[in-house]
Parts: sequence; structure tokens; C-alpha cells
Amino acid sequence: MLKGFQSIFIKELKELIRDPKILLGMLVIPLVLFPILGLVLGYAAQTAQEQAQKATYLVIDNDGGNWSQTFITFLGSSIRTIVVNNITPQQVLEQGLLTQNNSTQFIEIPAGFSANMTAHTNGNLAITATVNVYGVFQGGGIFSDIGSSAFSVLVSSFNRYIAPDLVRTTQSTIIKGEIQTGIDPATLSGLMMLQSIALPITIMIMLTYSMQIAATSVAMEKEEKTLETLLTVPVDRFAILMGKLSSTIIVAGLASVAMMVGYNYVIGSMTIGMPTELSVDLVKLGLVPSPFGYLLLGISLFITLLSGLALAVILSAFASDVRGATAMVGYIYPLIFLPAMALMYLDINTLPLAIKAVFLAIPYSQPMIASKAVIMNDYATVIFGIVYVAVFTVVVMYIASRLFATEKILTAKLIFKRKGFRKTAEPTE
Repeated sequence: MLKGFQSIFIKELKELIRDPKILLGMLVIPLVLFPILGLVLGYAAQTAQEQAQKATYLVIDNDGGNWSQTFITFLGSSIRTIVVNNITPQQVLEQGLLTQNNSTQFIEIPAGFSANMTAHTNGNLAITATVNVYGVFQGGGIFSDIGSSAFSVLVSSFNRYIAPDLVRTTQSTIIKGEIQTGIDPATLSGLMMLQSIALPITIMIMLTYSMQIAATSVAMEKEEKTLETLLTVPVDRFAILMGKLSSTIIVAGLASVAMMVGYNYVIGSMTIGMPTELSVDLVKLGLVPSPFGYLLLGISLFITLLSGLALAVILSAFASDVRGATAMVGYIYPLIFLPAMALMYLDINTLPLAIKAVFLAIPYSQPMIASKAVIMNDYATVIFGIVYVAVFTVVVMYIASRLFATEKILTAKLIFKRKGFRKTAEPTE
């Protein structure tokens, strides 16, 4: 039934194993990509934990009683605290106390805290004391709420020390300089994580799929020997290049528009089905892109797709067949996958300068960066990314045009020499 299967299987397996381009893409790149990603995530987690441990907590004491002093002393034994008396949370923002003290959150001990504590410890268990926690929303990275989690642990420890469920906390989030009362930073970060995961995955799919189409377009011409005929027709060589890219560009443009529509739908439907107490209106909070933000995000995505298509055409010129072109384009995938997977979980603004510079230098990370920047109205970052990728695209397009202007498009090959391997000439008849 499967006569000759073993011979065909061994033949195809040997061809795959002997092709260094395929082995590099399937084995070497993953073995390098995932350790790098692990190092980035591990370093980010460690940095976030260290910052949380070294963070300065601004404590607003509006009570001034004995119990508030006891609570502040307990906090000071575990974290660095700076105490300010008799000031409202709004005044904290207006006077820039968070910036002055290099802090991203503060705690308010409201008036009546000591009286409630005394009443509870004297037997009136129905009365509890409350402290108000305010945290600055910085973009929704996976490690962004470590500081608030640490404070929750401290409150639980204080309750175990005095009485169970004695002190309770209310959570508020500072978004773009405005205090949003009752918004839990952890819930908000979780919602923004859903948003930050959806877009990078879609961008990865679009980039890889469109680059494969562009690469196979040239490789198929070379494999079927029709490229030579095409280059002899009386048309400009650059026109041939643009003709091949134009159809893919149109598809990429339509894909960009479709993705913006789908992206808007995802944002609007993220809170559907959530419990009322956990529901957060992202539109009301200003955490969805504005029309101008959508426009910038679409432009960033389109230019990035265009640069990827041009680069795929250049790489495919060094392949003699479709399989080789597919392997060649695979070399670009780490520059797509690494930023996408890392920026799903990390806020680029919290990364060390060297790592941040690496991500900014990778053209294919710009749409992921832009997706978070437009939410925070950081349009300067998005425009910088558009200009940077546009310059990169012009350079790549120029190289591609020069390649088509010569006969190298027919003869160019990328050869990996293997040590100890020697190819002998075939005997002539």
C-alpha cells in the first residue's frame, strides 16, 4: 500500500537536514529567541520587585491619632515612608508630591481612623477602619501592580497583628493626572493586559503571512524560470518591483483597516459579562485610542507592513526556490516575535534604557509600542516610530530597487559553507 515510502521519507529527511537555512530557522533561532525572551521577562520581574521593595510610600495622615501613628510605625518597619499631615489627595497631585518623592502611589489615613480602631478593639466589632490607596496607572504591564499587592500584604499582616479584618482598604487609580475613585489598579491592569495581548498577536500573524506572500512571489518566478522572461520585457525594473509589491500593499492596507475595526470591537467588548463590581468603562476613563490615535496606529501598522514586504522581497532574491525563500524570511521572525511577546507583558517605559533602546531600534516593534502609546496620548512616541520606520522602509525599498536593476536578482544566492564538506564537480560527458 505504501510501497517506496521508506525511500521517499529518508530522501526528504536528508534534504531537510542538509539544508542549513532550514535548520537555522527551525532549531537555532528558537533556541536563541526563547532564552532571550526569558531573560527579558525575568529581568523585568526582578526589577519590578526591587523597585517595589525600594519604593517610597507617601502616607497622608489626616487622622493624627494614636492608632494612625501605630499604623505608620508598622508600615515604616517594612517599607520606606514619608508622612505628610492634613492634605487632600487632590492636593497631593496639584503640589507634585509624588514626583518630588519619586513615588507612584500614596496612602491616605482618613479622619476618624483612630476612633474606629478604638471602638473595634473595645468590642464593637461592627466598626472597621479604612485606609485609602491611590496608585498611578502607567500603562498596564504585567508587573505594574506589584507595589499595590505589596501594600495589601502589609495590611493583612497588620490585621493579623491586631485583629482580623480590622483595617480595610479602598482602591483608587490616578489616570492621566485624574483620580478615579473605586477603580482597582489590579482589575484595570488585567483589562489592559487583554488589550495588549490581542493586538501584538494579530500584528504577528499579519506580518508573517504577508511577508511569506511577498517572498514566494519572487521565489516562484525564479523557480519556474519566468523571472528571466519578465526582466526582458521593455518595462522599467523598478516598475516590476512596485508591481509585485503593490498588490500586497493593497492587501496590507485593507488588513490594517480591518484590524483597526476589529481592535475597536475588542476594546468595546472586553467588559461584557464581567461582574458589576469589576466592570470598568475604559471609554469613560479615556483608556481607548482617540480618532487621531487610531489614525496614527493605522499609519504605523501600514508602514511597518510595507517595510516587511520590501525586506522579504530582498531576502527571497537570495533563494532559488519557494522552500528556500520561506526559510530565508524565517530569519526575520525573531525581530517580530521577540518584541511582540515581550511587549504583551511589559511596559517599555519601565525597562532599562539599554533594553528599551533595543526594542525601539527594531522596526517591527513600533506598532506594538504605538498601541499602548496612543492610549496614554503619547503621540510623540508614535510619530517618532512612524518617521523611523518610514526611513527604514525607504532604505529597504532603495536596496530592493537596486537589486532589481541588475542581473543579481537572477544569480544572487546565499550559501552556507559547512566545515569539512566539499562539493566536487560532476563529470562531463
